[in-house]
Amino acid sequence: MIVFSNTTPFIALASIGQLHLLPQLFGTVHVAESVIGECADGGRIVVPALRSLDWVIPVVDEATSGLPVLLELDRGEKQTIILARKYAAHRVIIDERLGRRIAEYLGLNVTGTLGVLAKAKSAGLIPSFHEAAQAMRQQGIHYNAGLISRVALHLGEDPGSN
Repeated sequence: MIVFSNTTPFIALASIGQLHLLPQLFGTVHVAESVIGECADGGRIVVPALRSLDWVIPVVDEATSGLPVLLELDRGEKQTIILARKYAAHRVIIDERLGRRIAEYLGLNVTGTLGVLAKAKSAGLIPSFHEAAQAMRQQGIHYNAGLISRVALHLGEDPGSN
């Protein structure tokens, strides 16, 4: 299975010490060089050097596509979508709303970090989706509280009890 990830899922999962969920769920993850650069640029949340992770497959950026729909995206999002299309990825992990919409419009199978957490909860890799999602919010990662509650309920969790 070919999976590509954008920057935010790495940051969000690293913020709660759950980066290991990506290889546990997907085996390897393909990452555009520009995303590797964005993660390396650093910020408040430290992401390990992606090149040092044996489950990350770096992919050389492509020339920017002539697709006008990509113009509003940042470099990492553009490259993630361009490369996912080129390699016929089975899944793209991207959180930003506009990037998700464009990826879906272009026919890509999209999930986000919350989807990764939901899959991890279903696979028994984490004890609580709701607690993990709330922990990311506490780290300053912006996810809709209502969406978190709805997914938690779908997974059989009582979001009010955490």
